[in-house]
Amino acid sequence: MRRVLATLLGIPLLVGAAPAVAAAQPAVPADHDRPCSEEPRDLPIDQFTDYRELQRELAKLERISRGRVHVEKIGESNRGRDLKSATVGTGAKIFLVTSEIHGNEKTGTDALLRILHYLGTSESPEARRLRATVTLVAVPKLNADGAELDRRGNDQSWAEVQQQFPQLAGRPPAWNYIDGQQQGDDYRTRPGFDVNRDFHPELDYVPRPEDIPGTSAQPGWYLTPEAQALRDVYLDLRAERGRVPDVYVDLHHQGACVRQEGTNRLLDVAVDYPPLPDVFFEPGQKYAPYADVYTKDESRQLAISAFNGMTDRGFIAARYPHAPTRDLPGQARCSFALNGTGTVLFEVRGQTQTLGQEHREHFTRAVIAGLMNMLNDVSTGAVTRIDPESFDTLPGTAPESADDTE
Repeated sequence: MRRVLATLLGIPLLVGAAPAVAAAQPAVPADHDRPCSEEPRDLPIDQFTDYRELQRELAKLERISRGRVHVEKIGESNRGRDLKSATVGTGAKIFLVTSEIHGNEKTGTDALLRILHYLGTSESPEARRLRATVTLVAVPKLNADGAELDRRGNDQSWAEVQQQFPQLAGRPPAWNYIDGQQQGDDYRTRPGFDVNRDFHPELDYVPRPEDIPGTSAQPGWYLTPEAQALRDVYLDLRAERGRVPDVYVDLHHQGACVRQEGTNRLLDVAVDYPPLPDVFFEPGQKYAPYADVYTKDESRQLAISAFNGMTDRGFIAARYPHAPTRDLPGQARCSFALNGTGTVLFEVRGQTQTLGQEHREHFTRAVIAGLMNMLNDVSTGAVTRIDPESFDTLPGTAPESADDTE
């Protein structure tokens, strides 16, 4: 595993590659711990993979892998951009992962391209084992419109939603509609939605007027084409395999100044399991119908695997802030966990408005380290031997610095 990961971390990105480094430990930027700022700024992001580059690189991956990497259109964004998945491997264990559900959180896209390249082209024994035991399904740029605008939300007006769903005529906008200013971006002329609040555990749910505008403690509605596309991927995998995906990982970014509790060191990545309070799974409570399939323990085991993969490689990881009362069923990871999939959140430090592309290569390698350890632990079954209760013993995120941006 260490030899494989060292090789993988040394594979340059397919687009705008930084120099490859195959060292056993990460090259920590000299200014990694310099004073940081959460103030939104206009920062360079040209080294990240944009929409046009992604289309080219996915097509290239399909060619050079000789079909091992299968690329498929899964839908279109609200502005007509193709949303694509890339699948590699034929194993029984299904590992679904998404990036850029928020368009200003971009490191995961580059990490996924690098992993797809490795698994699609390597003839190493480890790569062959992973392909034989795991099916990796990656959606590397789910919110393509938001990614091109370099902002959190998609590009969709409430009038467009009402046109698609006439039953919502006369209803006020859903609570996750953004039509003001957020994170330094102005949505007043191009409003949109936080796509990661638009999911519902009832996967065939159709928007009902009485459920709008809703709240953060209630499920979403599948109003956005991006959420609809990911829901359809999930349903297709369930229909094809006769069961839901084993794993879902959602790759995000958080605040620029978040530190590890107890050490005061700036983080690389924090991990989390679904924020769904235990009390609501008791008889008569709102999640009681899902109590038999909810994957709290499986999700914690997977999150610990990701944490171990990063810390073993020298990266600074932590638990993401997760109060016992935190309740966000409209997130993709929560809705999928209520259907029986183990789900994990990655929160890389710094979004484009606070760090731009600063430390891009370092953070990309941290995400790769976490995902590859998860893939290997899922492949071998080692993840099932992790004590889920040990999640709470992992270093936390310093509460005074935490920024809830997932």
